Amino acid sequence: MHIRILWEAKTKNAHLRALESDYRERIARFVDLSVEELRPARASRGTRGGLPPAERKLLEKLEGCYKVFLDAQGREWTSEEFAEWLGQRAVGGTRELAFVVGGPDGFSAAFREQADLELALSRMTFTHDWARILLLEQIYRAFTILRGYPYPR
Repeated sequence: MHIRILWEAKTKNAHLRALESDYRERIARFVDLSVEELRPARASRGTRGGLPPAERKLLEKLEGCYKVFLDAQGREWTSEEFAEWLGQRAVGGTRELAFVVGGPDGFSAAFREQADLELALSRMTFTHDWARILLLEQIYRAFTILRGYPYPR
């Protein structure tokens, strides 16, 4: 399975970039991982199908992927539930799993309808930089849970 993570802009804080790098290296021990930093989208109205051009282009990039959009209104899981879900995706034959972290304005309703899963990291609000770190940490934690490593304790 290949995991893709797409997010808008670069992480500004050097300390968070270091954490990002650390978790990316850790996750890469378990699965093929790629992270793509997208250009910040300009505010625009939706056109064809109610999608703004930037979101339409992003969907084209995600064609063939199982799409997980991070959204405050999404499902909330424990780390163990997330690990179980991730394991089921791998065993079930998901070839490419894409996690998408939106920009400051989130996703349009038309775009969210294209998700295979909407996932909330918490009911609390985080900066997008912190959400990225939390997502990476939870993906790493999920793999350690699945492998029975002591990290999650």
